[in-house]
Amino acid sequence: MNIELVINKTKSGLRIAMLEDGHLVELHEDNGNQEYAVGDIYLGRVKKVLPSLNAGFVDIGHPKDAFLHYLDLGPQYRSFKKYTQRSVKGSQATSDLGNFKLESDIDKKGNMKDVVSASQTVLVQVAKEAISTKGPRLTAEVTLAGRYLVLVPFSKKISISQRISKESERKRLRVLLESIRPENCGIIVRTVAQEKGAADLHADLEDLSNRWKELHKNLRGAKYRQRVLGEINKTSSLLRDLLNPNFSQILVNDPEVAEEVKEYLAANAPDKVDIVKLSKAKDVFDDRGVHRMIKASFGRQVNLRSGAYLIVEHTEAMHVIDVNSGGRKAGATSQEENATATNLECAEEIARLLRLRDMGGIIAVDFIDMGQVENRRKLTEALRKAMKPDKAKHNVLAPSRFGVVEITRQRVREVTDIKTAEQCPSCNGTGKVEASILVTDRIEGALQAAADRGLGQVTLLLHPMVEAYIKRGFWDNQLKRWKKAFGMKIVVDGNSSMELLEHHVYNAEGEEITL
Repeated sequence: MNIELVINKTKSGLRIAMLEDGHLVELHEDNGNQEYAVGDIYLGRVKKVLPSLNAGFVDIGHPKDAFLHYLDLGPQYRSFKKYTQRSVKGSQATSDLGNFKLESDIDKKGNMKDVVSASQTVLVQVAKEAISTKGPRLTAEVTLAGRYLVLVPFSKKISISQRISKESERKRLRVLLESIRPENCGIIVRTVAQEKGAADLHADLEDLSNRWKELHKNLRGAKYRQRVLGEINKTSSLLRDLLNPNFSQILVNDPEVAEEVKEYLAANAPDKVDIVKLSKAKDVFDDRGVHRMIKASFGRQVNLRSGAYLIVEHTEAMHVIDVNSGGRKAGATSQEENATATNLECAEEIARLLRLRDMGGIIAVDFIDMGQVENRRKLTEALRKAMKPDKAKHNVLAPSRFGVVEITRQRVREVTDIKTAEQCPSCNGTGKVEASILVTDRIEGALQAAADRGLGQVTLLLHPMVEAYIKRGFWDNQLKRWKKAFGMKIVVDGNSSMELLEHHVYNAEGEEITL
């Protein structure tokens, strides 16, 4: 499998696409100021405890109170509580846990009200981002994830990924990590640690120990609602979690971002530094056809090359996907054969869409009915195989008697929703047509606002078709008149993800100029 990472820097931040054999499988955004992301650690305050739910609500600064269940406290909750209180007060002089006296574990079947009380401060980590009307889901069992290892403070257990199946390798890793494990700290060994030497694992453990020291330092004098340790940026976290020998290229359109990626790879995977390539394209998503892939994958209807298509609907309770053949497959001699071929083809596409859109919860897929038990078994196996690369926890049930397959997939953030239906550029969705030439008046208004602020240079972002008219078409004189009238340099750039008559004006710092 050939994996490629495409990183596109725009005025609004970074967009990161992962392609497997040329197919878009993951899409991420990094605007640089994302808060309450999975992995972020906050000092919160318990607002209330609900015995009926055996849970509590915690204020970490989010508009909606975060949810903390008793089972998410972790067995070492009392030790975390003691360490947090002492660190905030300053009496915990060092982050080293070697001389820290551990408290007894809490009862696995205990009650929230017996352990946590209202107004109590608690160190928590975001386990699920806010979704719909619900606030973030928290865990009080704080862990720090690295490239090869995960550090679990106040534990003494070494856990090894189940995907490392070779017993001799599991034994080697266990013996090695037991010799370097910090006192009163447990370790989870990630799959990518397989066959790695002592130097790599020790360096990763050192990085995690330094992050624990940073957390301890930030806790001193901290107030509730404060983020005491943030997750690393989206690009680095993706490289940390996804980088493997199948990566063939990392394409970036910004020199600074490319250098950051190279620095990360130099420290964590030196043999992969050369796969970072700097693209000359202004919009590398446009150059690599990613925008087209996005538009084709996020609509209500997703078409396959064979003519089959999927209808994807989202309700409050679940996602529903309907499979349609769109006609008879070449070579199919019966309805059963045609249905089987279509279902197997759509199984791969559905697995890709779940991962790409980050669809979680319950997904009901209405496949085309098949009469033979053997064909239904083939479908189940094909769907499970297609979803195997998905790192989110999931479960696939066999088709019901009505041909419906139920899938559950771990939901840790809001489903990715990209609008593929564009607003009519003539009427702006009102049904009343406005002369398209008036777009020049709106652009001039934004340019005038920039000139009034004394700016010497601005960037005008337009749809590529309008950009072409302004740069090379009959509007060329218009651009010269704007430069002369407003007395500033105007850089015109295009972005194919914009609507036809959409426009934005930015200053040199990338801030949008508004009227």
